[in-house]
Parts: sequence; structure tokens; C-alpha cells
Amino acid sequence: MNSPLIQLIVLAGIAIFLILRLKSVLGTREGFEKPPLPTPQSKSGRRDFEVIEGGPDLDIDDNVEPDSDDARELAAMKRIEPAFSVTEFIQGARGAYEMIVMSFERGDIVDIRPFLADDVYDAFSDVVAHREEQGLKIEAEFIGVRETRVQDVRFDKDTNRAEITMRFVGELTSVVRDRGGDIIEGSATTAKRQKDSWTFARTMGSDDPNWILVATDA
Repeated sequence: MNSPLIQLIVLAGIAIFLILRLKSVLGTREGFEKPPLPTPQSKSGRRDFEVIEGGPDLDIDDNVEPDSDDARELAAMKRIEPAFSVTEFIQGARGAYEMIVMSFERGDIVDIRPFLADDVYDAFSDVVAHREEQGLKIEAEFIGVRETRVQDVRFDKDTNRAEITMRFVGELTSVVRDRGGDIIEGSATTAKRQKDSWTFARTMGSDDPNWILVATDA
């Protein structure tokens, strides 16, 4: 084998060695390299809509007509009690409606006494007492509330007394049985729709968080 051929083979071997070495170094992620760019993320803990000073209050505008008298009255309540939430009030009123309706139907209104104004409690008591005198018994099952909305809002800025009238449309089954157990009114299988307008009242800014039912109207 002549000398030029040997030199060619040696150079080829060196070239292959260098290529493999370079490839092994480029294939690693060690040493200095540009760090990856951070992935854009939305700021955590922030809502899509945020109330700013002078901006709309979605807690009010989502529940009553914006810029209406009701909206202005609710805003006045919030100035006295910033933690007041219209949405939470509506949810609480809905739960109170079911609880009070069923207690009244069963004739067991003692437990709901703290949530009723004196004249409302007296009116309920008279109806329950009249049923008992006649030997009537009501069996009822609450199905659900089909409609819940704010109907009217009043706020007295001198006394901080707030009154919110809610419109409810409830659905329940109800039967009235006489002393012998016979059904004289209603149906145990056919639901009836009941419409009520109830007014709840409370002094804003007071330590007592409970709203009291002060008026009922079908």
C-alpha cells in the first residue's frame, strides 16, 4: 500500500471521529444556552370583569335594570354596607322562600319565627290555628322555584332600612285532608304553580345579618 493511500485513510478516519464528536456535543443540552421564553399566562386571581371606581357594578346590573331606580337604591345600600351582595341575597331569599312555604304548609311555623315580622307571624298563626280547628291536614311536597327576581327595592337613607321585594314562582304538590283522611282539595300527583311577592327588610350596616319577611302578597 503506497503512502498517499495511507494518508487518505488516516485523514478519513480523523474526519469521521471529529464528526461523531461534534454531533455528540451538539446533541446535548449542557453548558450555556439561551433559556426558553416563558409561556404567556393570564394573571391569576383576577376576574374577566372587574369593577373599577366609577364603573358598572355587575352584581347590581346582572340582577336589576342598569341605571334604574332599583339599581340606584341597591348602590346606596352598598355604600352603607360594601360587603352586601345582591346575588347572595337573592340566593338566600330563594332558600328562605322554600323553607317558609313548607313550614307554613305543614303548620309548623315555630322554627321560622325569627325570620318573620310580628304581623306576618300572627297572620300565619291564625291560618294554621283555623286549619287545626277544622281538623284539616295539609300534605305538601316542594318541587322547585321556577322564577326568582327582584321586583322592587326601597332604601331609607335616614334610617338605613332596606326593603327588597322578590317575585317567586314556585311549584309544589299539595293536598288537604279532612279528619277522616279523605282528600277534599288538591292533588298528590299534579303539581300546582304558586306565585308570590314577598318583601324582606333589614337595617344595612347593622350587626344582625338576617333579613326579615315583612310582607306577603300573591
